[in-house]
Amino acid sequence: MENGVMIQYFEWNLPDDGKHWERLKNDAKHLSEIGVSAVWIPPAYKGTSSMDVGYGAYDLWDLGEFDQKGTVRTKYGTKQELMEAIEELHRYDIDVYLDVVLNHKAGADETERFLAIEVSSGNRNEEVSDPYEIEGWTKFTFPGRNDKYSAFKWNYNLFTGVDFNNENKKTAIYKIVGENKNWSEEVDSEMGNYDYLMNADVNYAHPEVKKEVISWGKWVVNELKLDGFRMDAVKHISEGFIKEFLDEVRGVYGEEFYSVGEYWKDDLGTLKEYLESLEYATDLFDVGLHFNFHEASVRGKDFDLRTIFDNTILMSDSMQAVSFVDNHDSQKGSALESQIESWFKPHAYAIILLAERGYPCLFYGDYYGVGGQESEHRWIIDQLLHVRKHYAYGGEIDYFDDPDIVGIYRTGRENDLNTGCAAILSNNEDGEKVIEVGQNRTGQVWKEVTGSGFDNVVIDDSGFAAFKVKAGKISVWVPEEK
Repeated sequence: MENGVMIQYFEWNLPDDGKHWERLKNDAKHLSEIGVSAVWIPPAYKGTSSMDVGYGAYDLWDLGEFDQKGTVRTKYGTKQELMEAIEELHRYDIDVYLDVVLNHKAGADETERFLAIEVSSGNRNEEVSDPYEIEGWTKFTFPGRNDKYSAFKWNYNLFTGVDFNNENKKTAIYKIVGENKNWSEEVDSEMGNYDYLMNADVNYAHPEVKKEVISWGKWVVNELKLDGFRMDAVKHISEGFIKEFLDEVRGVYGEEFYSVGEYWKDDLGTLKEYLESLEYATDLFDVGLHFNFHEASVRGKDFDLRTIFDNTILMSDSMQAVSFVDNHDSQKGSALESQIESWFKPHAYAIILLAERGYPCLFYGDYYGVGGQESEHRWIIDQLLHVRKHYAYGGEIDYFDDPDIVGIYRTGRENDLNTGCAAILSNNEDGEKVIEVGQNRTGQVWKEVTGSGFDNVVIDDSGFAAFKVKAGKISVWVPEEK
């Protein structure tokens, strides 16, 4: 879809009321109206309890259908309610991407005894004990599901590590001893080797594991009529398996089946290598751009706005870049907290929504609010979404000639003078940016749409106009339609 927009339709603090799928269904028409073309839904399968956001993945085959972990529904609702929400979204031609958590399993049904070696938390390649027997939560039997959809059971042979010894209640990182039990080499090199993240770490060197998870991937796409995946924590999972998993799913559902991976690292070289190693089988969230936004928001006038695109996927591999401002991982109180300061949110959303490059992702918390509190940014985001939907077309010309005030100009559709837009961003003083919009627009009137109060601007005989901006604010300008 031209000028498509993804929305991450959840945040950490949603109520445990089982009503979220219902809210999503009821919101489908509105999402379509504001220009949303795809919804990234949270992990929709059974977690460790009804309060689990979904990343404590217990049973991938239970989409809110079976009485397990003290609940039939998930935090978000029942399987039937989820299917109805997706059907409604599809009525409005909105794609649905499921958040897929394949790195680990949590909430095992039983413990098992096995040999393990403690490793250093700061360097998972450094062993700090001899092998000894521990009692770990590694047996998953899913009694509430009673083998429906899959009879597969998990045990310690199918995991590489755990972080808790139930025998002495000690928390540490334990590498399970056994055949093919080394950490995967196809993962990020942070912590020496970042295969292990949390809970019971899934071993993708085991052929039965690969077979089961690929089987689930094909099933869940068909069961829910999904259009894509958001792949969680890919820097901790074997690159080879991620590629195989996506290839297998696309072998059934076609090459257009979408994927975006979460590789949380502010290092463009690493992200480029990952894209290349997967032969561009997935897009990636542009973590570098997020951290540029964060730094700009914290440093204020001391940040050089001309560098806002430096070291970003947006500039190096724009076709693979999913641009975002914040998400559930960066929001306040999360493990990876790096939330953009409030004053800079309009700047960041102007950049991702009005730029020619990238696939922008809107965050539920920024639009609907966090923890039940209304967002102060919804109105301005609505204005930017409107501009993206109706005006932000054509090529992009960046006016990055000043550290404090920059401009982004979209030229508009060919032969359609009612399209095109200009965004001016300031992190310091009042100012303006003189932009050449073309002599074919001479005499055209442009208006500001973010409530700045500026008078309309008339394009001069040379095709130029000076677009003003207030200190520390943005202004966005579009042609007045005749």
